[in-house]
Amino acid sequence: MKRITQPDVEAIVLAYPPEVRSRFHEFRKLVLELADSTEGVNKLEESLKWGEPAFKSNIGSPFRFGWSPKRPDQFGIYFICTTTLVETFRQLYPDFFTFDGNRGLIFSPDEEFPKEPLIHSLQLALRYKKVKDLPLLGT
Repeated sequence: MKRITQPDVEAIVLAYPPEVRSRFHEFRKLVLELADSTEGVNKLEESLKWGEPAFKSNIGSPFRFGWSPKRPDQFGIYFICTTTLVETFRQLYPDFFTFDGNRGLIFSPDEEFPKEPLIHSLQLALRYKKVKDLPLLGT
């Protein structure tokens, strides 16, 4: 898989508090592993969108990791609100995620990721262009 990373991503991450920085690195590792193992993904771009680290595969919809000092006790994984991704996650995993409208999943730096639901959700985002017209994104 071809990986493209903008060098200014790490500068943003270094400004995060240590516990959020650690969670970002855990999240990034998971995204990279999934991109390597997800059928059809042969390119992953890591860049900044709205000043936050974002990921986009060749067949997916972009998503980003967001943290703000205005809400230091949480971070989110945000998706394009016009997709059906978060709506689908809400139907599949209502008890595993805290949702931010139709655009994101909210986490506390001290809580573990719900591993299997998050893996499945990220796989759907990485393949969104291929599954967007299927009921529940083909799940």
